[in-house]
Amino acid sequence: MAAREAAQLPPLELSKLADLEASLGQVLRGKPEVIRLSLVCLLARGHLLIEDVPGVGKTTLAQALARSVQCSFHRLQFTSDMLPSDVLGVVIYNARTQSFEFKKGPIFTHFLLADEINRTTPKTQSALLEAMNERQVTMDGRSYRLPEPFMVIATQNPVEHHGTYPLPESQLDRFLMRIRVGYPDAASEREIVRNAATPLEAVRPVLTAEEVTEWQARTQQVSIDDALVDYMMAIVAKTRTHEAFTLGVSPRGAQALYRATQALALLEGRDYAVPDDIKRLAVPIFAHRVVVNSRVALAQRATEVAEGVLEEILRQIDVPL
Repeated sequence: MAAREAAQLPPLELSKLADLEASLGQVLRGKPEVIRLSLVCLLARGHLLIEDVPGVGKTTLAQALARSVQCSFHRLQFTSDMLPSDVLGVVIYNARTQSFEFKKGPIFTHFLLADEINRTTPKTQSALLEAMNERQVTMDGRSYRLPEPFMVIATQNPVEHHGTYPLPESQLDRFLMRIRVGYPDAASEREIVRNAATPLEAVRPVLTAEEVTEWQARTQQVSIDDALVDYMMAIVAKTRTHEAFTLGVSPRGAQALYRATQALALLEGRDYAVPDDIKRLAVPIFAHRVVVNSRVALAQRATEVAEGVLEEILRQIDVPL
């Protein structure tokens, strides 16, 4: 691995990614790590779940990311009375042609903002499962491909808030990572209060859909040493045997960490991964995939338990040299 330290990607090729990151930074002040992780999710062809209290910029981040790419974009405000057909579309009878036609729903877009996804019922939440995993929608026995790139950016309030339906494990597992925006620091919040942040209307596209697809393909070419793969597998295996968890990380979760590690290395200007990439990504990628033992979760929130245990696992496992 040491022999690869000299290898770097040409800086000019990364200029557009840097421009994209800077564009998002003008809208979401003081959150460079949140922005970096959202771009990792995009390059890894994943879906992003943003969980936090209202008013900290979850929807702003999702809209800014969609506006920064020259793609189609739909925003869905999820409510308790929403039906699956409101997301996927509906088959109707055309009297003129005397045939049934499929009217595509808002999910047929490059970027779908599922705002407050946990305010809708599990029945409507499940409408996203096939689209997020197989990038297609099946209606009346016929499958319809979704456009490329396709990314679901969902926001949710903590489940302790009134009127929410916790996402099931199968739904959570389809999100590559879950992040929290958090409150801004004092200086950044002062800029926000004084309207110093760039409004969403001023955000201009930095990349086209074709360029995003090309960067996603480039991400898959990033090299990950076998020792690092073994390191990932050791972390995954530990989550499956740890006494604090009743359900460990799935193979899909392991694949997500692999792809995200490639994407982070690319954003850092490298064509190879390093152990710090894995340590940086393990918590946001794995914390929502594990199920905390109910007895352990009684004392504190399950999310806090999961993140704390994962940090402990990372400290216990030897890092490859």
